[in-house]
Amino acid sequence: MMKFFHLADLHIGKRVCEHSMLEDQKHILGEIVSMVRDERPDAVLIAGDVYDKSVPSAEAVGVLDDFLVQLSATGTQVFVISGNHDSAERIAFGGRLMASHGVHMSPTYNAQFLPVTLKDELGEVDVWMLPFVRPAEVRSFETAEGDGDSCVEGGAASVIANFTDAIRVAVSHMQFTPGRRNVLVAHQFVTGAKVDQGGSEENVGGLDNADASAFKGFDYVALGHIHRPQNITGDTGQVIRYSGTPLKYSLSEATHQKSVTVVELGAQGASVREIPLKPLHDVREIRGTFAELVSPEFRTAQVAAGNKLDDYVYVKLTDENDVLDAAQKLRGVYPNLMMLDYDNERTRSQQIAVGVEAVEKKSPMELFVEFFCEMNRREINGEESEFVQSIIEGIWGDER
Repeated sequence: MMKFFHLADLHIGKRVCEHSMLEDQKHILGEIVSMVRDERPDAVLIAGDVYDKSVPSAEAVGVLDDFLVQLSATGTQVFVISGNHDSAERIAFGGRLMASHGVHMSPTYNAQFLPVTLKDELGEVDVWMLPFVRPAEVRSFETAEGDGDSCVEGGAASVIANFTDAIRVAVSHMQFTPGRRNVLVAHQFVTGAKVDQGGSEENVGGLDNADASAFKGFDYVALGHIHRPQNITGDTGQVIRYSGTPLKYSLSEATHQKSVTVVELGAQGASVREIPLKPLHDVREIRGTFAELVSPEFRTAQVAAGNKLDDYVYVKLTDENDVLDAAQKLRGVYPNLMMLDYDNERTRSQQIAVGVEAVEKKSPMELFVEFFCEMNRREINGEESEFVQSIIEGIWGDER
């Protein structure tokens, strides 16, 4: 039986509401190292978005460095790939040197793959690493010669039209050895994954989806990108899973139970369980009038319920009138106040009025373009715009 720890989306260096999360990240990574020492997994899989920015701060680099050194000292193998937040080149730097100490950093995508082979009493397991890729990146490495793949037309260069095609072509370059179990570490948005409204995942949905069928042949697929831990339906006997983030990075994640995914890969496939993580500060929302939230009774009730006053708190005040210097006064009770908002008759009526007025003044094309940009995090291009405009004109006529 081979055991893996599956992590993803560390987002080291992230700031939430302008608050640095570095101390919280140091704490949770230290907790994970302790779990590795206790559980003794054969490998730790880190599925991308290691950093929050492609050019991380010196402090963020130092945090990752400490984490990898501590993991290496336990004797477990470590596999790290780049995600869409990372610079693939920066993650790859020094990878060949670190591999000698059991830390395997994914190289930049070049359509060439060599697995790292691990052994247990059941035989050999090949671990493959696929950094976050876009169709254009995969397309650039495909030759003009067709190889018979379903993505190839008429013997010309591979037609990689979407993320599913891109992943399928990338995986086709991984030459499986018969009889071995196969594990893939990847960072993509797979169709069917559940995301949180208003959450902190980026570039998910719409055209960025990759179908789970693109990962055919792997016993376990360790995914990153989605912050909620969950399994994705794959082939029979196959487990495709997002581990989620080790910390809560938005209010939409307040109800999540963050954890480390423990994978046990046997002869008949993979099974997973979760080890809960305890953060330095929790994320939660409190609501009520200003007087209620600062009252001794409310604070006592919060502590009795197991909530800490220094948690990362999002406050909704229900006072009908704005409270002078409310944020500053609330920080005297809740030092890690992240955001202050009002929920009353005035704000609700404003939201309705602004929303209705804004929609009524916009054309169907304008509304669609806003929706497209929101879903895909990019501007609509000329060809797409013309296609949508033709559909709109067919429905409403040229007057629209």
